[in-house]
Amino acid sequence: MKLLIIFIGLVFSTFVAAQSGKNGFPEDFDDSQRGFNSMRIVFYNVENLFDPQKDSIKHDESFTPEGNNHWSKYKYWTKQKKIAQVLTSVGGWEMPSIIGLCEVENKHALINLAYHTSLKNSKYAIVHHESEDYRGIDVALLYRKEKFKVIKDTAYNVRFSFDKNSRTRNILHITGIALDTDTLHIFVTHWPSKYGGAFVTIPKRKFVASEIRKYSQQILKKNPYANIIIMGDFNDTPDEVSVTKGLKARSPDNYKEGDLVNLMYPLMSEKIGSHFYAGETGSEWSVLDQMVVSSNLLDKTNLLKVKGNKAHIFSADFLLEKNNKGIIVPNRTFIGMKYHGGFSDHLPVYMDIKIGNKE
Repeated sequence: MKLLIIFIGLVFSTFVAAQSGKNGFPEDFDDSQRGFNSMRIVFYNVENLFDPQKDSIKHDESFTPEGNNHWSKYKYWTKQKKIAQVLTSVGGWEMPSIIGLCEVENKHALINLAYHTSLKNSKYAIVHHESEDYRGIDVALLYRKEKFKVIKDTAYNVRFSFDKNSRTRNILHITGIALDTDTLHIFVTHWPSKYGGAFVTIPKRKFVASEIRKYSQQILKKNPYANIIIMGDFNDTPDEVSVTKGLKARSPDNYKEGDLVNLMYPLMSEKIGSHFYAGETGSEWSVLDQMVVSSNLLDKTNLLKVKGNKAHIFSADFLLEKNNKGIIVPNRTFIGMKYHGGFSDHLPVYMDIKIGNKE
């Protein structure tokens, strides 16, 4: 079934000349079965996964049948199936063990994704808390219980002292046991956008980064060898001040024991990032979706370790297309206000965690 889904996606999708390896998948893509000693962790900004129902306490009018996007059940279920196709493809021969998501409206949308698409046979469990975001978009986690056993989950609301009326997505913190081996802390986050101006919104992203930094340091103070993963759409690149000064995440080439390490630094030089921006002043690929880990997960003697000390961008051909200027861009759901029927304006990012002494 998994191979059939991948095959259908490849046949009926637009192929472009990207950084492709075998069968239109990225050159660094490892599709081998991971077994009991390894697990794949994915983060994906799914771009406005709204259900078509109007929520009276959210500003979700655009994604209703009467709204600007004329969001219908057909479009909703098409998007659900496409997201499932992407997540299946990222897994390769074995479905991802942990999936962080953002831009999901509610738990109902997550239930439909996990239990009423091709993901249903993987029996994902769901972690979700309603956030205070004014549009109603949330972060969430899907996980397979045979690879990750959740002990506790907490959602931290974000309140800006300098803008008390502003609301944004919460910070999701999940604690569990990975691969029946050791405790793993996971933060799923979606930082405030640059809407209204990149410069004027810097304080908000830096504030959220500082909050995650605070929570991670509380964990490391109790256990300096804690395993921590921070994944999400940061809406900034790894070298911007929110990440370097707020989160204080270092490059894999320049860190010391106890640091948070941003595995996306090396990917900033690639031709394709995780997000493509097209604006009046120009257009470019950038790495907004990121995987940050505690340094312990890069230690080869640790019980759990990031395989190859690397994270990856899943830039498969079927997720890309050429725009009217001949530039490779994400195959997204909407182009402006026009329904395009694609996947998302972001590409998934992922990494593999393995038991330290196992190959």
